[in-house]
Amino acid sequence: MPRLNFTKKALDSLPVPADGKRANYTDTKVSGLELRVTSKGTKTFSCQRWVKASARPERITLGRYPNMTIEQARKQALHISGAIADGENPAEVRRQLKGEPTLNELFSDYLRRHSQLVKRSWREDERVFHKYVSPTLGGRKLSALNRRDFVALHATISRTAPIQANRVLALCSSLFGWAEDVGLWDSSNPAAGIKKNREKKRDRFLQPSELPRFFQALAAEPSDTVRDFFLACLLTGARRSNVLAMRWEELELAEGVWRIPDTKNGEPQLVTLPTQLVTVLNERRVHTTGAWVFPGTGKTGHFTEPRKGWERILTRAQALGIVKALAEVESWSEQRIQDMTEKALFQPTDIIQGCAVALGKHDMTPEQFSLSDLRIHDLRRTLGSWQAKHGASLAIIGKSLNHKSVQATAIYARLDIDPVRDSVTRAVDNLLAAGGVTAPGEVVPFKKKSS
Repeated sequence: MPRLNFTKKALDSLPVPADGKRANYTDTKVSGLELRVTSKGTKTFSCQRWVKASARPERITLGRYPNMTIEQARKQALHISGAIADGENPAEVRRQLKGEPTLNELFSDYLRRHSQLVKRSWREDERVFHKYVSPTLGGRKLSALNRRDFVALHATISRTAPIQANRVLALCSSLFGWAEDVGLWDSSNPAAGIKKNREKKRDRFLQPSELPRFFQALAAEPSDTVRDFFLACLLTGARRSNVLAMRWEELELAEGVWRIPDTKNGEPQLVTLPTQLVTVLNERRVHTTGAWVFPGTGKTGHFTEPRKGWERILTRAQALGIVKALAEVESWSEQRIQDMTEKALFQPTDIIQGCAVALGKHDMTPEQFSLSDLRIHDLRRTLGSWQAKHGASLAIIGKSLNHKSVQATAIYARLDIDPVRDSVTRAVDNLLAAGGVTAPGEVVPFKKKSS
């Protein structure tokens, strides 16, 4: 059997055997570690050791390359060799290796025994793990994972989503921390202590100049569920998860109050419902059935994924910004403005792509009109910023947004909902007026559209 120093370069360049044949190589660094290459190019690590009790060699399959790295294969081969040298039965060693959970299996336990029980955001944990972690590390045995794997995972995600990379790392660290607490992991946490990307605290909210095109883009949304959901997020300042799971039984529309029984900080919350939103909700009540204000077709029964709708709204808003800018610098006629505005609402991508050259003539680009840096959570921040703009105290803003801090808790506890209602009403009236949707105190004129 050919002997070879197992390196990535060496293994990647090994020839593929002829049909029906296979080749075996043994590592020069770790005794007993072998690599088998099939005619289809599959490369599998194994460990072969002489067993005195049976007076014959035993081979234990470790895993496929490159899913199992050379370092991991060497580590397992040394472990197996040591166990057999100590007199353990190879069949028992093989059984233990096979019975060791994979990272996917550990996460399933974590989700069922911890996350679903104590975290309102457990579905986000599930989504993040299966999107970012499972494809590359999920199938690995726990003993085959090390710190370098999570450093590499973080670096890969950081290329396109640096903040998300930090969240993924935090989830993995929590996963192994829990596993250690319940006795499923007895080594150091491989995802802990890894340097994270720098995060700048977000202070983004809808600016007065952005409000008209945002509301215009929102009103043109063909799905009434998407449109009304985002309007509720903006006008209540409530968290997305709470708005998605809003139930009719929690609403007192005549009083303009929404009682959220369980929030992120573990306490119920009374939310002011502005008159404009009450009108929209009353209209929804007529056209929806069931317990949910925003019903969906999934397992939860309610609407769960607003991202695609959000992207549609932001795309329309970008197109509207382009139309407005070109209309001003090129002195368009009223008819052309009307025609191009309609196209921006219903064919926004055509506007964004088709007006690039015209924008270039005026030293502008389509990107400068993009709202792609606006997040759904920024709607919550927008309400707070407009409350502050019109004189609300930090205590009132904190009460309306259900913020919790040690310093402010005592103050919040003494506040009733009336000053909060006054602050929210004043902020919403002025916010909508700035967006050109309605004059203060008037009902928001959104027409009912089919989903």
